Amino acid sequence: MTSLFVDCPTGLAGDMLLAAFLDLGVPEAVIHEPLRQLGFGHAYSLKVEEASSGGLRGVRLVVKGTEAQPPHRHWCELRERINGSSLAAPLRQRVLAVFEALADAEAAVHGTNPEAIHFHEVGAIDSLVDVVGVCAALEHLQVSSLLCTPPPAGRGTVATAHGVLPVPVPAVLELARRHGVTLRCGVEWPEAELTTPTGLALMALQADGFGWPSVLEPFATGVGLGHRQLDRPNLLRLIQLQSAAQPALDQPQWQALVVQEAWIDDASAEAIAWLVAQLRSGGALDVACAPIQMKKGRAGTAVTALVRAEHAEALRQIWWRESPTLGLRERQQGRWVLPRRRGTLVTSWGDLAAKQTRRPDGQLEIKPERDALQQLADQSGLSPSRLLSQLRLDADGFQPCEDWRC
Repeated sequence: MTSLFVDCPTGLAGDMLLAAFLDLGVPEAVIHEPLRQLGFGHAYSLKVEEASSGGLRGVRLVVKGTEAQPPHRHWCELRERINGSSLAAPLRQRVLAVFEALADAEAAVHGTNPEAIHFHEVGAIDSLVDVVGVCAALEHLQVSSLLCTPPPAGRGTVATAHGVLPVPVPAVLELARRHGVTLRCGVEWPEAELTTPTGLALMALQADGFGWPSVLEPFATGVGLGHRQLDRPNLLRLIQLQSAAQPALDQPQWQALVVQEAWIDDASAEAIAWLVAQLRSGGALDVACAPIQMKKGRAGTAVTALVRAEHAEALRQIWWRESPTLGLRERQQGRWVLPRRRGTLVTSWGDLAAKQTRRPDGQLEIKPERDALQQLADQSGLSPSRLLSQLRLDADGFQPCEDWRC
């Protein structure tokens, strides 16, 4: 499995992402084969060349359409072709997800139905090569985690099939809104379209989150160059992380998390308890509450949930459905987690469900599960504290029922 980090200091574009994958070592055949299965093998040519931008090397990609008269395709036709293809199911799902996001965003900004979106609006042949190629590269590398920096939007205007549009173009804004992506902007950025709909859709659908890793142990780097001349190197860096190569499961592990929080002053204690229970059952790693003083002197409750990045969207729906809050704060965070495993502690009073933890110095610690301890104490006629003081909490009496995990 592979962990990747996308650093996009001058924006996100599909061709830059694909070029970075090729520079990382993904064979060109990985890109060509799924496009051939989709019936587009004759519709394009690919030029891959090593070049430089601002004095820094990288790979630049040029996709050229080879059809004399490209047909006027609609999104519904492209979707049928993808669904009816021989692509492997995981790759087909990735490609469909990206194109559906593009079609929905374009339909929203043009005030029409996604079924009516023309092929040039969700991407002509070059964008199709970019989308299929990047998704195929992700499958080829067996990517288990993917993090991307918040991309810069750019500023100014850009010429499109719909005329001159402001930057960021409407489809980029719509994608960012729908998928909760923060775009960096300001006068310090060049007057250019730095992030394209195709590039943003790829990361919005395939990345686990947008932010910077707390630690960076590079194993390999691929650099994709943009075509536009800027006042700085125009590049995207795809960094394969060292920790992706067979991490030791019995050592502390880093976990990227999302912290979700809302301050609520118009819900009863019962409603807060229900919200906490729903968040936990919905996948939150933990949920905490604290009393706070809010505006107008109201007593309120701060509810905070620790969430894995892949569960963030599902948990957002629970907040909207089960609480009266009109806003939900989120921030990227992380934690170091000690390895642990569940098992049974054999005692003179009977078997006791427990958890074993390994400290960084190798020391093993055993902690009985509180409910199991209470049950065994009731059976033995001792208090839980008295029973705990008489237990031998050592590795000799522990029988694991699972492998180490974090």
